[in-house]
Amino acid sequence: MKFITEIWHPNVDKNGDVCISILHEPGEDKYGYEKPEERWLPIHSVETIMISVILMLADPNGDSPANVDAAKEWREDRNGEFKRKVARCVRKSQETAFE
Repeated sequence: MKFITEIWHPNVDKNGDVCISILHEPGEDKYGYEKPEERWLPIHSVETIMISVILMLADPNGDSPANVDAAKEWREDRNGEFKRKVARCVRKSQETAFE
């Protein structure tokens, strides 16, 4: 899963790729961070994936960031610089939505 507009979030890398367990390939995590049942399973539907992404957007996992800079700002200055960057991304997305 990938965002095509700019997004500033700890669990979305700078290219827009979403880093969430449910989208990781099935099986054992070679780093031991994720349990196999947290990773991709064929029982997942579009609905379960979207719910997981919505939850991730609302409550980032700062322990496993895809965007280290965003994670650092989220931990240290959530209502300052982090919030300003998120708002800028939202405005930019709104401005280009119908192009």
